[in-house]
Amino acid sequence: MSDHVHFYEPRNGHGLAHNPFNAIVAPRPIGWISSVGREGTRNLAPYSFFNAFNYTPPIVGFASVGYKDSVANIEATGEFVWNLASKPLAEQMNASCEAVAPDVDEFELAGLTPEPSRVIDVPRVAETPVSFECRLSQLLRLTGADGSETDTWLVLGEVVGVHIARHLLVDGVYDTAAGEPIMRAGGPADYFAISANNLFRMHRPG
Repeated sequence: MSDHVHFYEPRNGHGLAHNPFNAIVAPRPIGWISSVGREGTRNLAPYSFFNAFNYTPPIVGFASVGYKDSVANIEATGEFVWNLASKPLAEQMNASCEAVAPDVDEFELAGLTPEPSRVIDVPRVAETPVSFECRLSQLLRLTGADGSETDTWLVLGEVVGVHIARHLLVDGVYDTAAGEPIMRAGGPADYFAISANNLFRMHRPG
């Protein structure tokens, strides 16, 4: 085995000061998810395991370690909203991840405005420049390679409505950097932001 490579089998521990998995698979978009319970209580929470999974129809998804309020709400109502976590809203996003009782409204906790959606009944964050209204397409409990169940739930939703602030559309093209997205990194408090200075282009061959 090479002395230049640190190898480990996750089931036996990583042998490092901090688990490197999240830092390697990073930076990751943030799933800032709003949902509503059966009794109408609003919920807003960020998830660091989030991404897009299909183009047509557009499908996004997030994984929740533990069957949390967001998962329970979405399973009950079949709806949720993804809200872009942007640099100007970083503190509010962070405030919304506080562990609180299910009857606490995280919109109020974070000082954010619930804005009615157009297609579904779940509100979006009014202050964010981009949001996706979603209907639940699949809810999966993840399993290990041996088939054993984990305590992690994957929520997949079809995007049925898209809100984009007009200033982010330049000649009909969405300006990713101008949206100031923040992304989760591996450390306990690490995030990344992007800028136009990071842009480079490569065209597909052929």
